[in-house]
Amino acid sequence: MPDAVASVLGWVIPALVVFGVTALAIAITAWAVRRARRSPKARAAALAERERAGASLVRLDDAVAELELEVGLSGALYGGGAPASLRRARLTAQHARDAAFDEYRAAGEPDVTPAEIRRVATRIERKTSEALSIIVRARDEHAGWVAANVSAAQQIDAERARLTGLRASMGDPRKLVDELRSRFAEEEWRDAARAAESALSEADAAERLLARAADEADDPSRSALADLAAAERSLRLAEADARTLEETHRLVTQAAQALPDEFAAARGALRQALVTREHLEPDDAARLGSELRAVTAQLDALEPAAATHPTRTVDRIARLRDRLDLALGDAHTAQQRLRGARTALPGTLAAARGAIAQAEASVAHSRSAASARLRLLSAQRELADARQAQDPVAALDSARRAMRDAEDATALADFEATGG
Repeated sequence: MPDAVASVLGWVIPALVVFGVTALAIAITAWAVRRARRSPKARAAALAERERAGASLVRLDDAVAELELEVGLSGALYGGGAPASLRRARLTAQHARDAAFDEYRAAGEPDVTPAEIRRVATRIERKTSEALSIIVRARDEHAGWVAANVSAAQQIDAERARLTGLRASMGDPRKLVDELRSRFAEEEWRDAARAAESALSEADAAERLLARAADEADDPSRSALADLAAAERSLRLAEADARTLEETHRLVTQAAQALPDEFAAARGALRQALVTREHLEPDDAARLGSELRAVTAQLDALEPAAATHPTRTVDRIARLRDRLDLALGDAHTAQQRLRGARTALPGTLAAARGAIAQAEASVAHSRSAASARLRLLSAQRELADARQAQDPVAALDSARRAMRDAEDATALADFEATGG
């Protein structure tokens, strides 16, 4: 019997050793593979794939913006008679772009594995490629319909009507700039002046191109399509510049009108904070008192130049209100938070709109990457949430997040514009 046991053990023990060593080797190999897949080098390679997917996403975002213009122009020029393919393609591409931006953002989180980042990047590439193909097919169908149903002379007439309407709507843009220049500092009207000159220049270019296209349309041996396309681009730029001018003028003048109320609301919040301070423990009261003095000093420093720097002042007041809320922290009662949010919300919304307008200009001028556009899209969503929120506290939080996201978008776009 002992011999049999010894014989069995002599066979089992080596087998267990072999299997154990093999299992250990497999475990070590699996661990090494997992570690390699999660290593900084693997993550850097995965993030590089994510950035390439982001470049595709930028192309889709540009294509969607162009398509939105084309849909509007098609309705204006052809009275809704053109095929609906452009509108369907726009909706499909918008949904694909928004979903891809959400995936792009989620893939940048620190806890996402390199393998998942690569899968997301591949998925984004596929979705953007499909959406771009849909846009191309819709444009081809629309171009075919235009060629079959609209003559060059009709297109020229329609474009001239648009140009006439644009000139009538914007009037003399230099007068708006002169109005701003007479009341405010240069930083307040600089963008408006640039937009006004660009709008006039592009409108003049469109008029010259349309005149040349009209001559070509009368000559059977020549084609007016190239000049028509160039005139269309100039018209779009002029319309965009006119909108920028109007938006800048509106933001500046509204900020100037809101200044007295913004200062009054901020000083009211400071007085309420002083009342709250009286009910705090000595150490907390001392810390809050120091912060209140700093906020009061900065608010006082803003007042002398406020009339000539209205948008900057409204922005600074909104930031001071944010700082005041942070200083008060849990010392605020629910009623005080609600009252403070109601008074801070108008100025913060105005500051957020201004920050988003600046971000939109920076992103457009820099042809920025997906990271800047993602921040801008987030800012626009937060601003929309702030406008729709019924709760003033939630609306104020969304408006403040919109400001921060817009500032990040501007910083990223400016960084990319200078070569990174």
